Amino acid sequence: MFWIIQSAVSQGILWGIMALGVYITFRVLNFADLTVDGSFTLGGALSALMVLNGVDPLLAILFATIGGMAAGLCTGVLNTKLRIPGLLASILTQIALYSINLRVMGSPNISLLRIDTLFTRVRDLGFPDRWVTLALALVFTVAVIALMYWFFGTEIGSAIRATGDNPRMIRALGVHTDTTTILALVLGNGLVALSGGLIAQQQGYSDIGMGTGAIVIGLAAIIIGEVLFFKSTFYLRLTGVIVGAVVYRIVIALVLRVGLRSTDMKLFTAILVALALYLPTLRSHARQFDLRRRGRHA
Repeated sequence: MFWIIQSAVSQGILWGIMALGVYITFRVLNFADLTVDGSFTLGGALSALMVLNGVDPLLAILFATIGGMAAGLCTGVLNTKLRIPGLLASILTQIALYSINLRVMGSPNISLLRIDTLFTRVRDLGFPDRWVTLALALVFTVAVIALMYWFFGTEIGSAIRATGDNPRMIRALGVHTDTTTILALVLGNGLVALSGGLIAQQQGYSDIGMGTGAIVIGLAAIIIGEVLFFKSTFYLRLTGVIVGAVVYRIVIALVLRVGLRSTDMKLFTAILVALALYLPTLRSHARQFDLRRRGRHA
């Protein structure tokens, strides 16, 4: 059981980087971005293809991230320059990425069996095999959270946050919201693709369907994190997203352990996300009930 939990934690942290990308668009920018499913697969496809062709695994991760940023740029341009509604713009990019990802991979999947990856390199250095994924996941996650915390404290990062909070006000202050919108989408999808690239190397293959449902997993991680880290600082909210992803993966591992069919996972995930989304409302109702009860006894 310990190793099942440990594996779920490792996977949760890797998927948590993807959830941080979703957090940028969904929470910071207040933009419903469905590009995620496609950009996650694009990151995995680019990472696997480049490693397969002898490119350094770390460099492959970098190019995977750049590929995701390009996908976010496409969504941003469709939304801000062509004035296509955000949700529809992201759906169009996601649909286009399906064909692009197939073009990149040349087949529905790429196997990295017996191919040198970032994870095999760390293992070959003498690091315990069972802890390689966790160690690398922590290194990348700490770096990503630190960079996000620094960036969103800068002037342009604050402008992105203000764009999500009140675009009219920030425009009145002279900020070009089209630019901040595009930048947030580029950064968010870059992190999503970074996660996809890491997971492709970790699991040893890239698949055209590996990003299916990624947006739902990201939302689940965000909502669970917000429930656990209610009224916290920005740094703790970022950490909460990772914790939410870990909790989600642990729950998935446990329900599979008790006998839930893998084919039922999509249904279970949808129910879990719905419950997570309802929790803040339930908590608000409980608080109002408590206030009314205290008022009656006053």
